[in-house]
Amino acid sequence: MMPSLFIAHGAPSLALEENAYTEFLQELGQTLPKPKAIVLFSAHWEATTQQVSSVAEYETIYDFGGFQPELYQIKYPAQGHAETTAEVERLFTEAGIPVQTDDVRGLDHGAWVVLRLLYPDADIPVVALSVNRYLTGQQQYQVGQALASLREQDVLVIGSGGTVHNLRRLNWGSSEIDAWALEFDNWLQDKLKSWDTDSLFAYDTLAPSAQAAVPTPEHFVPLLLAMGAGDRNKQATLMFKAYQLGNLSLSCWKFD
Repeated sequence: MMPSLFIAHGAPSLALEENAYTEFLQELGQTLPKPKAIVLFSAHWEATTQQVSSVAEYETIYDFGGFQPELYQIKYPAQGHAETTAEVERLFTEAGIPVQTDDVRGLDHGAWVVLRLLYPDADIPVVALSVNRYLTGQQQYQVGQALASLREQDVLVIGSGGTVHNLRRLNWGSSEIDAWALEFDNWLQDKLKSWDTDSLFAYDTLAPSAQAAVPTPEHFVPLLLAMGAGDRNKQATLMFKAYQLGNLSLSCWKFD
């Protein structure tokens, strides 16, 4: 059975970098069982009604500005997967989650930066999904939980975001990890490993430095979505943890 994954996508420039995290993601793509398809929630696609892509072939979206010119030349021509789109629609409908299909939108950098590192040949079909920052933590988990059976069908479920993602607090040129970011992630690590969903659903009031780490929730909720998809065995494994610019977290969690 495929795991579900939470993967931090960092800054768009990650697509051009060679470091321990990019090497980890490249190796991860080679060591995971090859999926039939990938279902990916991106923090950069927000909607109040759950969106499911039905695109046949994706355009590459450059939803950022001010980065290296080479970034805007990258293409990730992933194919869609009608069978998986239909199955996702069915599962959401069965769970009572309103759903709409989108046959226009391409892949934003929250999706293609991660996918290009995992599967550089773009040879795994993709179904992109939106996130809704206004749901409660429990509701986020239930959205992911609705898709848990996809893992038995060789579909890889990914939540792409970032546990500590506060662009206003970045320390450019810093090689030190900010204590508040580490404090938040250490709390999170403890609650994930013990599968303490009650605490995780109330992270914004219980976790130390939560307001600094998660000023807005759209990058955090893909973690709960991926966790929900891994609800069956309730086993969380931290596969990678590092930081850039003082506090921008680069982490990967596997839920078996």
